[in-house]
Amino acid sequence: MKRVLSGIQSSGKLHLGNYFGMMSRMIRYQEENELYCFIANYHTLTSINDKELIKNNTLDAVIDFLALGLDPEKSVFWVQSDVPQVTELTWLLSNVTGVGLLERATSYKDKLTKGLTPNVGLFSYPVLMASDILCFGADVVPVGKDQKQHLEMTRDIAIRFNQIFGETFIVPDSEIEKTTMLVPGIDGQKMSKSYDNAIPIFTDEKKMRKRIMSIVTDSTAIDEPKDKDTPLFQLFSLFLDENGKKELSDRYDTPGLRYGDVKKELFETVWSTFEPYQQKREYLVNHLDYVRDLCQKGAEKASTVATTYLNKARENMGLHY
Repeated sequence: MKRVLSGIQSSGKLHLGNYFGMMSRMIRYQEENELYCFIANYHTLTSINDKELIKNNTLDAVIDFLALGLDPEKSVFWVQSDVPQVTELTWLLSNVTGVGLLERATSYKDKLTKGLTPNVGLFSYPVLMASDILCFGADVVPVGKDQKQHLEMTRDIAIRFNQIFGETFIVPDSEIEKTTMLVPGIDGQKMSKSYDNAIPIFTDEKKMRKRIMSIVTDSTAIDEPKDKDTPLFQLFSLFLDENGKKELSDRYDTPGLRYGDVKKELFETVWSTFEPYQQKREYLVNHLDYVRDLCQKGAEKASTVATTYLNKARENMGLHY
């Protein structure tokens, strides 16, 4: 059985990009693999310095995941900051990580062009990500297209460490699900909280409808076929099986399609998909001690594994004497 690991940042309300890019896959993987899954709140420190916001976002992310079906009995589920071994390993790994490797990170460059103030944490983000993975002996790491380079950097770091200090870490493989590599936001860019183009998983009906009705479309005349390389078509397709996708594709090829009608149908589909999970989420919101207890138990299980790999790295580096 393969050990699959993935994490998700708690930098704001989780959205459809998070769900299709990572969350739904993790919930599916827990039935077939040894799943390790965490809320990456250390990573949010690179862009958020509001104490209450970080606390609330972390708790919201945990609750959303649990509400959608992640089962702590079938997986190891924890909050990143509850397992501090990863930060010590980050320092150990940073000493075998070349500055040039980090300078080539396209994600770092992209964030700077978006106006994010550069800091050391943002620059060394890939080393912390490598520690998140290597500290738990992951065999496979499902990633989106935007994280593919970071996973390759993790592999480079693990290989170099093993070459210098002897076999210590498992070199993980990546897994990219092509159908959900890049979930578009309402403006056509990658769906992201930082771009303010996301459709939240959990929100009230009015806000959900307004968000979906604001998806950008073109000005193609009603009597002409419509462009399928667009966010409305791509988002709707995520909720459809093969027959449903073919039917939607045929409708786009047939003159007479109204974008407004498709948006209304998409809203009904999204709302009906996530409405059943609202009740469980409400229960968790009203039982926070239960939620925190689950997180603590998950952290204890994760810490046991993390300590094993950290101690092995310390010993192989000569830090045990």
